[in-house]
Amino acid sequence: MKKIILLFVLFVSVECISQNKQILYNFTSVPQSLMTNPGSDVKYKWYFGIPLMSGISTNIGSSGFSAYDLFANNGVDFNVKLRNVVFSTTRKDKGTINEQIELFSAGFKIGDWQNNSYISFGMYHEFDFLGFMPKDIAILALDGNRDYLGKVFDLGDLNVKAEMLSVLHIGYHKNINDNLILGFRGKIYSSAFNVTSTKNSGYIYTIPSNNGVYEQVISSNLELNTSGISKYIDANYSGDAVKDITKKAFFGGDLGLGFDAGLTYYPKKNIQFTASIVDIGFIKHTKDVETFTYKGYFKYEGIVPKFSNGGSAGNVYQEFNDAIPLDTLYTKYKTWRPAKFNSSIQYSFDDTRSKDCNCDGTESEYKNAVGAQLFVMSTPRTPFMAFTTYYRRRILNSLQMKATYTLDSYSYKNIGLGLSAQLGKLNLYVLADNLLEYHDLAKANSLSFQFGLNVIFDDSNEPY
Repeated sequence: MKKIILLFVLFVSVECISQNKQILYNFTSVPQSLMTNPGSDVKYKWYFGIPLMSGISTNIGSSGFSAYDLFANNGVDFNVKLRNVVFSTTRKDKGTINEQIELFSAGFKIGDWQNNSYISFGMYHEFDFLGFMPKDIAILALDGNRDYLGKVFDLGDLNVKAEMLSVLHIGYHKNINDNLILGFRGKIYSSAFNVTSTKNSGYIYTIPSNNGVYEQVISSNLELNTSGISKYIDANYSGDAVKDITKKAFFGGDLGLGFDAGLTYYPKKNIQFTASIVDIGFIKHTKDVETFTYKGYFKYEGIVPKFSNGGSAGNVYQEFNDAIPLDTLYTKYKTWRPAKFNSSIQYSFDDTRSKDCNCDGTESEYKNAVGAQLFVMSTPRTPFMAFTTYYRRRILNSLQMKATYTLDSYSYKNIGLGLSAQLGKLNLYVLADNLLEYHDLAKANSLSFQFGLNVIFDDSNEPY
């Protein structure tokens, strides 16, 4: 029982943005854009990322409340603020945390600029957390059921996932012709630990019965799957959890397979369409697996019992434990990665080519571009969606900028900015989201930040 309580507290106490990387997507002066679309129209001959520094990104946020709502130093008691947050949110409100660190990456072109292919590969570390607001459970925990006679509390509100993993990948893309580029990326996942509780159902209700006391019914179908963490939550564990988990992340954990696919298409020289699907894959959890279940049905008539101890009349507590026992199973299970879909359309203008150039039209020949992007990510309950409009400008040959405005369930005023600078062979990029909230981060519902360093060698035969 202590394990269940510990994990539940962890989920509901973490301030919980999506994995939408709308600034990076199709920002092809940055090699990491290939990770959002393996069919991106990249132009450099080859590149390699500075190990541990080529791609660092963090996304964090929540819909429904911010850190300020809970922790503001405004003289309001914390318990009051907690109640306000619980009662102002819905079970559809959600939060996620995503962190990525690229361990190494590289890519190189095969063939000439007229008919070339591209190979890219690398490895990155990732942490994911996704949780929906367990509203009915939170109300029951705060107030009990005394003032809610007849209300059915939905135990299915509990819906959370957390995982740490490493991903080894290799991608291939090819210019099919002057107008079409196709790309594919294969992935091997190694999960260091996983905690999943997404298939819950059940209810609790209390009503006055005919004989003047209460009738209480509990129907529970709760399940929490874990892998890779049982020894770390054991009271007798005395090892180094960080070191152990780090070792497992390098293919010492549970393994899985996945793929990405994408394309870039030019119906006209200055009009571009892109699309990609990312992280279509699964992980099979077989090592250090524990599944905790609360499954059963219990009906009680009388004075409302206290199920937290054995002091209830007629030993109701024991009857409850017998009817809805806590079981621990050791069976394998499978989880699916959160699949992402991206699509964009872009119009480029202000052609910078010389009049004598007979080169094929590509986006790199235009100084300015405007576009729109759609992002969809699968979740255990409802898909996360975001719509972005953007403006991209090549300020200098060595400096590019992308500005974005994004609408999603976290914010209606999300303005982002990305800069990519080429300093000799060194590429430096910085991307930041939700800039209007940086004056007071505690009130922000979402924040996103990415930066990295790469070494890029351009192809001297490229026509620009």
